Amino acid sequence: MLGNGIVGSSSRHLSLVLLIAGKHFCTKAPRQKIPNNIGFIGDGSMAKAICRSIKRAGLIEYSQVYVSSPFPKNLDSWKELGANVSTENAYVVKEADIIFLAVKPHILCDAIGTITASSVAKEIKNKLFISILAGVTIKNLEDLLKHFEGSRVVRVMPNTPMLIGQGCTVYCPGSKVSDNDLKLVNSILEVTGMCQMVPESTINSIGAVTASGPAFVYVFIEALSDGGVRMGLHRDVSTKFAAQTVMGAAKMVLETNKHMGTLKDEVCSAGGQTIAGIHALEKCALRGSIMDAVQAAALRAAELGEQTKK
Repeated sequence: MLGNGIVGSSSRHLSLVLLIAGKHFCTKAPRQKIPNNIGFIGDGSMAKAICRSIKRAGLIEYSQVYVSSPFPKNLDSWKELGANVSTENAYVVKEADIIFLAVKPHILCDAIGTITASSVAKEIKNKLFISILAGVTIKNLEDLLKHFEGSRVVRVMPNTPMLIGQGCTVYCPGSKVSDNDLKLVNSILEVTGMCQMVPESTINSIGAVTASGPAFVYVFIEALSDGGVRMGLHRDVSTKFAAQTVMGAAKMVLETNKHMGTLKDEVCSAGGQTIAGIHALEKCALRGSIMDAVQAAALRAAELGEQTKK
């Protein structure tokens, strides 16, 4: 009886260990592919970042992708990947189910105008448009796209780190968007990094931090690297250490949930080297300059949106 009890206990223990190990080591199930064709009106950096990130996640194949640009040379790289390309915006909108509007805000009206004036305009129905245009409101987008029966709009503000799966994207739905539309948009954006639905009233301010922010951070990393070079480090070494330091500091903010001031104080020992550096930054008004940069970016987004109003 004792032996049977030990064997039974050991078996249960082994089963528990295997169960825990299985949960620990199991890999995520592959993501479900999107059956829809994806279109891009505009062939710039953000369009490429979005497309490459969802392709890398296994959601689509390049054969499902349709891209338009007025400059045929710009389409060569897309064509090499296996995407369908054209200089005609109407071709992309007709063939794709989900269309990313990825042109500059000031040429949006002209881009939409070429579609409404095309011979296939009446065939364009039930399309989901995703705008990544800074400042352009949902109301303005819906007004521009009202000629296409059943069109729906989602406004998105992405950033370029989505190219490496570390994006920070926010989105807000238009008045005609369905729950299924939102699930589809979320499934696309979540593979690019962090994504969250927000009120439209906040999107310009958030975009100034998330979409413009990487450029501000690159300037800081470059300056940090320059400082290392100034003090005798080789450029490649200084840049590697500067970038890793910024990445590590960012993860400390996200993973500790401590206030940035607390984390800063933990590095600044009394009379030490770090507080001397902080003093130098404060004399140069670093914080005020960054706040001004965010404000300038947000205000500029609003100005760009005004340019597309009729």
